[in-house]
Amino acid sequence: MPRTGRPPAIAAEQYPVLVKLAQAHPFSSQAELADVFHTETGITAHPDTFAKALKLAGIKRIKRRAKGSFVAAEPRKSYGYNETHRRQLPEQRYPSCLTDAEWALVADLFETQGGRGVPPRHSRRTLLEACCYVVRTGCSWRMLPREFPHWDNVYKTFRRWSTQGKFEQMHDRLRAQWREREDRDDKPSAAILDSQSTRSSPQGGDSGYDAGKKVKGRKRSLIVDTLGLLLAVSISAASVQDRDAADDAVAYSKEKYPSLNTLFVDSAYAGKWAQRVHQTHTVDVQVIRGPNNRRTGQWCSEQGDLFAVAPAPTGFVVMPKRWVVERTHAWNERARRLIMHHDRLFVVSEAWVWLAEARMLARRLTT
Repeated sequence: MPRTGRPPAIAAEQYPVLVKLAQAHPFSSQAELADVFHTETGITAHPDTFAKALKLAGIKRIKRRAKGSFVAAEPRKSYGYNETHRRQLPEQRYPSCLTDAEWALVADLFETQGGRGVPPRHSRRTLLEACCYVVRTGCSWRMLPREFPHWDNVYKTFRRWSTQGKFEQMHDRLRAQWREREDRDDKPSAAILDSQSTRSSPQGGDSGYDAGKKVKGRKRSLIVDTLGLLLAVSISAASVQDRDAADDAVAYSKEKYPSLNTLFVDSAYAGKWAQRVHQTHTVDVQVIRGPNNRRTGQWCSEQGDLFAVAPAPTGFVVMPKRWVVERTHAWNERARRLIMHHDRLFVVSEAWVWLAEARMLARRLTT
């Protein structure tokens, strides 16, 4: 008499689907693969049942670790600085000052016609150039050169502009112009998220200790588009986990850009956080894992060379999409004010990031 009972949740007819999905998502975890399988077939199974179905389908997980010493990449041509980088036009007091073409792009954001009160003693352009000087050189407010207005005047103007969101408006205008030059839509549909822990000075303010990176200071979470241009930034203590520190940046970027539907992250944001973001903001969170990760490994089949598994590379491996936001972190470190946190308030640190990125875009658009 044939054996009867409850049919399996995942029948043998679904095994080719499992193989296809494992091939399409080789570095995903079992929970993420189960979610993709549910989206594809509508079948929900217990984790143990799903693991048994993977085994019956001939799919197993292998974990590779690169062995051997670091293999240096082939030497590239060193371009260095040229006359464009060293340029200083006659209207620039310092290299950080704005040119006439750069000021023409954003002048209407800072110039206010009419209004009540005493007429301004100093031009808005000079005050903005003083702020650019501080963010580029990293000097303290009291050490501003004499060519600029008094430091107290510059500082109060900077705080007023940062409260009004002037630097963010400046960056958004220049970012839209650069995306138009690159034949991209003004509203991005994909973004990359990553955080960076930097030291804080004895100036004061909230700070913490990042035990993973051995840094005492603050954590800067950035969301950038696929060109590396800033979409949102949030500052928190370094002791806050990456996934918890990114909630404000994700919510703000989704509110500001409703067209955003894909977010690329690293493995620190995988799991429940990625599921919560998908359910709350309707954003597809794609976790980019390296070939040498030892936590999830890589799915492969027992059917021979089905996935064409190559040997794990040694040394540094550039991750798809993730290198874009890492490059943005490197851009920010050109501004010496962003190397270390000298401000007590988080909003001030965020304003410096917007100004540094806007200054970089203004130079791009005029060269």
